[in-house]
Amino acid sequence: MLNLTENALAVLKARYLLKDEKGEVTESPEGMFRRVASHVAASEAHYGEDRSYWEERFFEIMTDLRFLPNSPTLMNAGKELGQLAACFVLPVDDSMKSIFDTLKHAALILQSGGGTGFSFSRLRPRLDIVKSTGGIASGPVSFMKIYNTATEVIKQGGARRGANMGILRVDHPDIMDFIRVKRVEGELTNFNISVAVTDAFMEAVKNDAEYDLVNPRTGEVVERLRAREVFEEIVESAWATGDPGLIFIDQVNRSNPTPHIGEIESTNPCGEQPLLPYEACVLGSINLSKYVRDSLIDGTGGNPYIDYEALAGDVRTAVRFLDDCIDANKYPLPDIERMHKGNRKIGLGVMGWADMLILLGVQYNSARGYNLAGEVMGFIQRTSREASVRLAEKRGVFPNFKGSVYDAPGMPRVRNATTTTIAPTGTLSIIADCSSGIEPIFALAYKRLILEREFLEVNKYFFAFAKKLGFYSKELEERVIRKGTLRGVKGVPAKIKRLFKTAHEIAPEEHIEMQAAFQEFTDNAVSKTVNLPRNARKEDVARVFMLAYEKGCKGVTIFRYGAEKRGTLLRFTDTD
Repeated sequence: MLNLTENALAVLKARYLLKDEKGEVTESPEGMFRRVASHVAASEAHYGEDRSYWEERFFEIMTDLRFLPNSPTLMNAGKELGQLAACFVLPVDDSMKSIFDTLKHAALILQSGGGTGFSFSRLRPRLDIVKSTGGIASGPVSFMKIYNTATEVIKQGGARRGANMGILRVDHPDIMDFIRVKRVEGELTNFNISVAVTDAFMEAVKNDAEYDLVNPRTGEVVERLRAREVFEEIVESAWATGDPGLIFIDQVNRSNPTPHIGEIESTNPCGEQPLLPYEACVLGSINLSKYVRDSLIDGTGGNPYIDYEALAGDVRTAVRFLDDCIDANKYPLPDIERMHKGNRKIGLGVMGWADMLILLGVQYNSARGYNLAGEVMGFIQRTSREASVRLAEKRGVFPNFKGSVYDAPGMPRVRNATTTTIAPTGTLSIIADCSSGIEPIFALAYKRLILEREFLEVNKYFFAFAKKLGFYSKELEERVIRKGTLRGVKGVPAKIKRLFKTAHEIAPEEHIEMQAAFQEFTDNAVSKTVNLPRNARKEDVARVFMLAYEKGCKGVTIFRYGAEKRGTLLRFTDTD
């Protein structure tokens, strides 16, 4: 039987379950999962497989909350709209026609619940010449503001809040305007922004050297800047507002599985899904808290362990589900359908990582925690790729296989150009009643705003541990809920305090260690926010950015507690 929390039911009713014309809910949670399972399993018939068998497999893995697909799949499967993908990247070329054609295409995607990413790096800089009119260009930032206003209007009638990623290369002449734009209250509130930084730029920062700014219209060097001054401006804005983040664009393209098709310029809104222009990706997440056996909560707690056999079976089912989604999807544009079906990228990730560690008795910010991250994600990576190979044996490799990195001796013949991604799992983790993505627990109790409704989130494991180990009291419960942390709380064993460290009690460098551990075994990228305390210094931000680069991450996002008081919005983490 489906076991949902009160918060999960509230979110499902607000956003996911079918409603009639009066806005009344007409679908149960079981009905939603049946609708999704039936629609996605219909793809099995294309390959001569038993549709009803796979419908039951898909229904069972979702209703047990072991796996959930991205929000658009839950919202749109079996409906007329039928758009199942969460992540899109659209090209913005240097012409008025391209700029506004892309805006129109983005509107269709946002309306369907998808998130869009754009690189504005091809646009000529501000004050550059416009030969066709004899005028001067207004630059990338001005067009981003138009996109932002359009998103504000579109999201009023959409299934969920519209979200965009705006990216500009660090060598664009307007880079300083871009870096500073969100320091102004109310600017680009429907955008996360990131600077696409190159290896050359990062080396110039280290060596305190200058680097070139290049006009994308002419290809000519128009100015040279001191790299450290630009880096310091990025740090200043990130410290103040949370934006911009960094995308290590050369590292991203070193992992591009289809370089013969094109170069990656942008990502989805949360940065975990680098995509080629017109590409899309369907995401899904495995709830790792479901695979711990003999924990203190549900067993003797003497020797908790990970049930890898059960995990492997569910990874295989999830890969099949996501591959079926590509065929079941109704695409907003023919170009997107061609690209998605050409590369067949899927992004299987995880949620409930902090919960898994707690159930295993492993401290999040510890060598054992980082090693276990590599072990678990490495297992998921290998198993998902093996599942993709099995699908390819029956269904064929992805159409753009020839010329890809897989088209080489000793490489596997896969169905999907990528199989793994770590998404933030914002509302999905509420539905599954687990910790989000690979983040540490945010707090032992906190209020969370979803669709303008406030939810109290209380960590269920801490109080279960307290009762099992005999240190629970009503006074303790009230104090922990009031404080949200165990700092300064007496009567809690030191080992338990270490086990339940919250995001702000974990050093920034330790956040990066965990992100890097997962990135090593993830095809695409990892969505991870490095939480900083209010009193964090700009030097702390700079150190995090450099460490993320040196550790091989594909991008990095920081958020300093209290930065939102500047009037800017938190970076979106709810686009799964």
